[in-house]
Amino acid sequence: METNIAAATLAALAQPTRLEIFRALVVAGPAGLAAGALAEQLAATPSVLSFHLKELRFAGLVDSATQGRFVIYRARFDTMTALLGFLTENCCARSNPQDASCCVPDLARKAPPLKSC
Repeated sequence: METNIAAATLAALAQPTRLEIFRALVVAGPAGLAAGALAEQLAATPSVLSFHLKELRFAGLVDSATQGRFVIYRARFDTMTALLGFLTENCCARSNPQDASCCVPDLARKAPPLKSC
C-alpha cells in the first residue's frame, strides 16, 4: 500500500461514525449487513448512514451488493489487511532482534482469532 492511499484510508476511519460502521461490518464478517440493520444497530438515520458509507466505499473499505430488495454492505478485509501490513511493515526494525516483543505481528499471534472470518 502506498503512503497516500494509507493516509486516505486512515482519514476515512478518523471519524467516529465511520469507524463504528466499519467495526460493525468487520464483526458481521463476509455475510455483511443490510443497510437497514446497520442503521438500526448504530441508531443512525438513513441519510447519515448513506453519507458515511459513501465515504467508506470511496476509501475502499466497504463494498455493497444488492440482494433482492436489500443492499448488503461488507467490510473489505483485503484493504484492512493491507493497511495493517503498511502500518506494521517496519515494526521494530531498529530494535534489538532478540527483543521483538514490541512487534504487532507478535501480538496478533497471541490474540484469539476473529470468529466472523
